[in-house]
Amino acid sequence: MTPGIAINRDQIQEAYLRRRIRLLLLWFVAGLVLSGITAFPLVWEVKLLHQLMGPGTIVNNWWPSLASWIDRIHQGVVETDANYTFILYGTDWLAFAHLMIAVAFWGPIKDPVRNVWVIEFGMISCLMVIPLALICGPIRGIPFYWRVIDCSFGIIGIIPLWLARKDVQMIVAAQNHKK
Repeated sequence: MTPGIAINRDQIQEAYLRRRIRLLLLWFVAGLVLSGITAFPLVWEVKLLHQLMGPGTIVNNWWPSLASWIDRIHQGVVETDANYTFILYGTDWLAFAHLMIAVAFWGPIKDPVRNVWVIEFGMISCLMVIPLALICGPIRGIPFYWRVIDCSFGIIGIIPLWLARKDVQMIVAAQNHKK
């Protein structure tokens, strides 16, 4: 160790927790950015999905209702793009919202203790995905298995946020213990 520099165990632990928080939040942000960016080329993606998993593919043999649902999605998106392309502007705004929420996480990546509220906001948002999917899904005619997939985004998303919040709480507890 360099003479004159004293690093104690608490400082090492806090540095480790802050690094772990950053990695967890960067993982969450990457998911937000990825899901945001993929909302822009929706028509192309649905056409590709239809080619890979729609009727006439192997998926139709083992899960015909999924292939049928993908066919319906394909038809709806293609017709909307051909006749009412302005409606797809809504998915552009959805993409934008994902990207802006990702930007909000810069605060806790930089200073997680001071910006823990952003982590908690993200956790609440993840939880709210579930009632949204379960309430609005049937109203919009979304099959149950697709709603379960939608719910999984909230369930999976909350995990890194919960772990990050737990680490923030450990930092705060250690700081309060020093006082």
